[in-house]
Amino acid sequence: MTPGRTPASDRPKSLAEIRATYAEQAESIHRFERVNRLLTGRYRRERFGDVTGRVLDVACGTGTNFRYLPDGIELVGIDISPEMLAKAEEQLAALGMDGTLRNVDAEALEFEDDGFDAVISALSTCTFPDPVAALREMARVCKPDGTVRLVEHGRSDVAPFARFQEWRADAHYERNCCRWTQEPSAVVAAAGLSVRDSSTGLFGTITTFEIDPE
Repeated sequence: MTPGRTPASDRPKSLAEIRATYAEQAESIHRFERVNRLLTGRYRRERFGDVTGRVLDVACGTGTNFRYLPDGIELVGIDISPEMLAKAEEQLAALGMDGTLRNVDAEALEFEDDGFDAVISALSTCTFPDPVAALREMARVCKPDGTVRLVEHGRSDVAPFARFQEWRADAHYERNCCRWTQEPSAVVAAAGLSVRDSSTGLFGTITTFEIDPE
């Protein structure tokens, strides 16, 4: 990065820009899902596989999380992109799952307080214009005795890979609206949320959380 220049990731994308990006990329993200599952599937299964009751999947995208959820839940998935939701609808049908999908902004969830037993989200805080606001919304709509579960990505703790991420961070953000080098734990802390449990993996690029919504 040129000295004195503000990183692209410090200039949040607008909702219109994010929608446009995912309208363009929905098909390729859907095709890439097998690779995504290979890299992140175990982390999704470990964090999301035991949720119960009414479950909200925030920024559900093409529905990658759905296969890792247990039977018997009441699933609601939301995303800002109609094109991604269309792929998520296909995912539900392919898996033989029931669920409700809605076009909703994660930073202004159109749900009542304490309405869900569990709120889940994967690889999403890197994209939200205001990830702290989105996390607080997730906590708001979760029951006090419920759980918020996250699988997030960020800067690697392996130096060569981290240097590559830093080198490509601006270009990656401009193309994909993704803050590749974010620090997920710092985002959760900034939201004032209490972490019950967390773990890291994949050379430090993946961090998962179980969060107390209160």
